[in-house]
Amino acid sequence: MDKSCHILLQLLIKDCKDPSISSKLDEIWKNAYDEGRFHLLEGILYHRTKHTRVMALTDRTLINSILHECPYSVAAGHLSEDKTLERVKTCSWWQNWKKDVS
Repeated sequence: MDKSCHILLQLLIKDCKDPSISSKLDEIWKNAYDEGRFHLLEGILYHRTKHTRVMALTDRTLINSILHECPYSVAAGHLSEDKTLERVKTCSWWQNWKKDVS
């Protein structure tokens, strides 16, 4: 598990607002945490934007599965980069996800 994810889970589980702990998060995780974008529901970590809530992934195996599956649609064949970005965005989030998809 990613170090920042472990710290984030501890903050959310304990409902802790201690800045000395949240300052240990990587910048991307810290910014999203400070903006209230993370939510823990039934043990699953979610990342929120204005209109969506998707699973936050930290396991590289799961990320690689998403990267392998999302560019393809049974009906449409291989999707364009823009459509792949949109498809990934609707189901998951991870640090630097746009860079990994592009």
